[in-house]
Amino acid sequence: MGTLVMAVRSAGELPSRKMATRRFGCLTVRRFTSIMMQMILQFASWKTMVKTHAAIVLTILAFSASATAQTEVDTLIVGGHVFETSSKSFKETIAIAIKDGRLLSLDRPVSDFKAVKTIELTDEEYVLPGLIDCHAHYNVRLFKKRREEFAVMPVIYLANGITTTFSCGEFAPEEMLALRKRIESGEQIGPQLLNSGPYFGRARPGWRGKKPAEEIRDEVDFWSRQGVGGFKAKAIDPDSLKVLVEQAHQHGLTVTGHLDSGFRNSVNPRDAIELGIDRIEHFIGGDAMSDSKSAYAVLGNITRDMPEYEKAVQLFVDKNVVFDATLTAYGYPGLPKEEYDYWIDERKFFTPFVQEHVQNRKPKRPMQVFEDIYLAKQKTISAFHEAGGKLSMGTDHVSDGTYLPGFGAHRELDAFVRNGIPAVDALLIGTINGARALKIEKDYGSIENGKVADLFIVKGDPIKSIRNTRNVKTVIRAGKIYDAANLLESVRGKLGPADEDETQDW
Repeated sequence: MGTLVMAVRSAGELPSRKMATRRFGCLTVRRFTSIMMQMILQFASWKTMVKTHAAIVLTILAFSASATAQTEVDTLIVGGHVFETSSKSFKETIAIAIKDGRLLSLDRPVSDFKAVKTIELTDEEYVLPGLIDCHAHYNVRLFKKRREEFAVMPVIYLANGITTTFSCGEFAPEEMLALRKRIESGEQIGPQLLNSGPYFGRARPGWRGKKPAEEIRDEVDFWSRQGVGGFKAKAIDPDSLKVLVEQAHQHGLTVTGHLDSGFRNSVNPRDAIELGIDRIEHFIGGDAMSDSKSAYAVLGNITRDMPEYEKAVQLFVDKNVVFDATLTAYGYPGLPKEEYDYWIDERKFFTPFVQEHVQNRKPKRPMQVFEDIYLAKQKTISAFHEAGGKLSMGTDHVSDGTYLPGFGAHRELDAFVRNGIPAVDALLIGTINGARALKIEKDYGSIENGKVADLFIVKGDPIKSIRNTRNVKTVIRAGKIYDAANLLESVRGKLGPADEDETQDW
């Protein structure tokens, strides 16, 4: 105290703020305030130096305010590790600050913030960007028909860390649009839902023959106005696909396709790429698939060292087209496998009536053609990745009462790793690659300042074992925090009809 007084008396001028910071930066706020008050009392008696002393007091007050001011945030995550997309690694978490649903800061000290809620993580917990399912289905086939399910599916997806879904082909597009609006308004819990609208092609109920080009353009315009996130073609002819792609691109929207070999006026992925399609589902096509047979008849015979396969992969790379491999989709109807074991019994989320029906129904015979495709796809996927092909993650599972696609996302990540893709690359495939494929990477797909706060927290390092993504503890969607176990418990035993009378709707 005396030092500062003597300095002012001798110099006759106000010390700079930088000097004051050096002198007082190490003091506690309480001690600093006490010193400040003593100075005020002492200087008050020196009437000849009132102006100078007042300036000193104002400087001290300003410094005190700046030293103690904190940024108010909604949520602060401290401890644990956070996945850094740019370096493809986990970093120790300093403080993840979330405000108004977005990531405010990742690298400022904890003391900079005043949080409504603080999440303290252990060294065994890891923060990941929310998963993006580019081939999600909300529909099921339990009894008589395939239909959309609106109550349980959204919660199951979210509880598994999936914060964005592209509903890749909708059987009830108007109702799916209404679901999206309920989720966006907060009326219902669920991930971000990017609608696809109806199928374009013979997969759509009621699609007959070849639609006039103008009708396709009008439909694209209509669904674009409804806010869909892209379009899905399935069992479409080449001319219709060309119109669909052109019109979707007019609206800045992407098109993906479940295509064929070119057999019977279908479209080979090779030809769809030349037409400008953005993504391809299931298989990469090319000259390995003759147009004299359907794709399913030849897919099981394709190997990674075939020149035709290598040529097809290079076309994807050259044209910057994304391949949504859906590796596990073809394994569900095949032979039993370890990778389909339950870590949480998914059957328990169906109603007791459905569970009893599934238990008592005649076992389904494994489909050998799907088994062959499943094995062939897994043997070739690493070659696609090594060549520089872009992959996204898609579950593509329509539940029959045994498995659910929300859990299937973790099986898909596991399938990538089991077949030669590094775990860290699998994480990129499930996050930022999906965001780029859907053209939403500005706001989603990675944990970066300014992006939407979509992330989930797991126990265990997913790079050491990709199956650790299954250990979901907490999910944050647009800044809102959910306990994963509580989400799952809220929908246990609720999916499907409650009794025989209700089965007519299923």
